[in-house]
Amino acid sequence: MRERILEALKSHAKGHIDKHLANIEVYLNNPVGVGEHPDILEAIEQELKIVAEYQDQIELLNHYFPIKND
Repeated sequence: MRERILEALKSHAKGHIDKHLANIEVYLNNPVGVGEHPDILEAIEQELKIVAEYQDQIELLNHYFPIKND
C-alpha cells in the first residue's frame, strides 16, 4: 500500500507538471491568442513556479521515501 500511495502522489505531481508545461507551450507558440494574460512573461513565470513546486515534491518523495523498484 505504501508504494501505491507514493506512486499516486508522484503521478499527481507529474500530471500537474504536464498541464503547466502545456500552458507554457501555448504562451510561447501563440502569445497574442491569450487575451486574459497581457503580460506573457509574467504568466510564464507563474507557470514555471508551479512546475518547480511539483518538481520539488517529486524530488522530496524520491529522496525521503524511495521505492525499491523506482
